[in-house]
Amino acid sequence: MGFFKRFKTPKSIISLKIPATHAELGDTINGTITVTSQEEFDSTEIRAELRCIERCRKERWVFNKRLGSNERQVYWDQATLHSFDPKASGQIHIVPGFKKEFPIVFTIPIAGRESYDGLDTNVTWRVKGVVAVDNRPDVTSKTLELQVIKPTTGKTTQEEKTVMVSCEYCESIMKNTESFCPNCGAPRKK
Repeated sequence: MGFFKRFKTPKSIISLKIPATHAELGDTINGTITVTSQEEFDSTEIRAELRCIERCRKERWVFNKRLGSNERQVYWDQATLHSFDPKASGQIHIVPGFKKEFPIVFTIPIAGRESYDGLDTNVTWRVKGVVAVDNRPDVTSKTLELQVIKPTTGKTTQEEKTVMVSCEYCESIMKNTESFCPNCGAPRKK
């Protein structure tokens, strides 16, 4: 490998396809990463990078020597709330004319934050495909922005799946997970 070649990304194209650009918190997204190459190189892994980034507008007072007084300075503070890199493939040798699709699965965490765009705060979810290469820049796909919302009430949750049983003493209905009857207070027989 030539000296200048290590500063260039390999001649390769990667694309990430997902079924929709919107999801709910807790959703599992199935996608595909397609890699085509015109150059021979070794890849350490093929992965997706899912990031949730929060940006907050903040202000601070800074002394200006030229004016001799304090002046207000506005800046944006950024924090990564969630970072996940699911692997589609491990180490692989890529040759010219290579074309392959790799399935990828990732989950939006249920405890994550929903997408938000305001004057002072922004929460964005982004995902992109990456072909990682040692000693050279990685090949990356176009970054897709996901619109993440709160789960709708129509979805079935674990709580709705609980089995109802009747109390053996007062015959009122209670959840299978409760140890005492909410009506009469009697312990549940197992």
